[in-house]
Amino acid sequence: MRFNAGTPRTSAARTLFANRRGAIRVRMDWDDLRHFLALARLGSVRGAGAALGVSHSTVARRVEALEVRLAARLFDRTRDGYSLTEAGRSMLVTAERVEGEVAAIERGIVGTDERLAGPVAITCCDPFVSALLLRELRPFCDDHPGIELRLTTDGRPFDLAKREADLAIRALARGVSPPEHLIGQRVAPLVVCSYVAREHESRFDPEIPGSEPRWVAFDDRRQLDPLVAGGRYPSVPTWGSFSTLDLLVQAATAGFGLVILPTYVGDPNPALRRLTHPDLRHVADLWLLCHPDLRDNARFTAVRARVRAAFERHQPRFVGDGWSTSAPLGPATAPGKEVGARVR
Repeated sequence: MRFNAGTPRTSAARTLFANRRGAIRVRMDWDDLRHFLALARLGSVRGAGAALGVSHSTVARRVEALEVRLAARLFDRTRDGYSLTEAGRSMLVTAERVEGEVAAIERGIVGTDERLAGPVAITCCDPFVSALLLRELRPFCDDHPGIELRLTTDGRPFDLAKREADLAIRALARGVSPPEHLIGQRVAPLVVCSYVAREHESRFDPEIPGSEPRWVAFDDRRQLDPLVAGGRYPSVPTWGSFSTLDLLVQAATAGFGLVILPTYVGDPNPALRRLTHPDLRHVADLWLLCHPDLRDNARFTAVRARVRAAFERHQPRFVGDGWSTSAPLGPATAPGKEVGARVR
């Protein structure tokens, strides 16, 4: 990768590409910029190292070597971490532009691959969806041993343009479509329901005289409060703070209180049962997302088809068998057609 002196217009940027004798050329490879970008975004060498899969000392060494070659200080080192200098901020603009170009080149090459072989990175919204996909994809991977599955469960918004993942399964609120630069297909409704642990129903079931019910909650109460207020038991108090669906299930089964869960989480669990008035509500939809540049890649196309088939086969689990007419799911629950970016 070459940067020619004179291209950047700011004085700070010029310090990156010139010395006392005049214009010079600086050579750097993409790994230099990757380490620089990770440190600029995360502010610590440990965080950057974890993101890149290298040691923190490697990040520090690469960035320091880059500063020496550029004859410019890109970061200020403080007790709180690393912060960009003026030269570093100018460098960031160029580095992000190069990052976008490199990602586009990679997507263009990968997008035309016709082999049923190679890695497929999928990110899921929670471990319950990932467990379903693992069961469904195992026979497919047995039939296509050249395909290597890479599965993560992480709620953060993976950047598909940078190929942080090839396919993403994400929950979007009802009526919300995926970003226009992505291709998305609605694969299942996300229906929530109220549950009590069978072992602790006498303590918490609101319909049992003498019980003292309470809801256990996500750490972000904004997700639970509207559901409680609009449900059958609005006066039941909330308690606790649990960051994942896994922890909510554990809290309910351990006897901490009632819980509102997606039906695909609560219904298969033998330790839980629905309340007499379960308040089934369609609050969101699960979408299968990909980048349009990768739409024609053979292995991604095959895996996408298998994932869609898995959700279609398990629709009753997501719809919630026995939902009441007081909380209709509406026509949006059926798997939808692809929407989003047009393929050029």
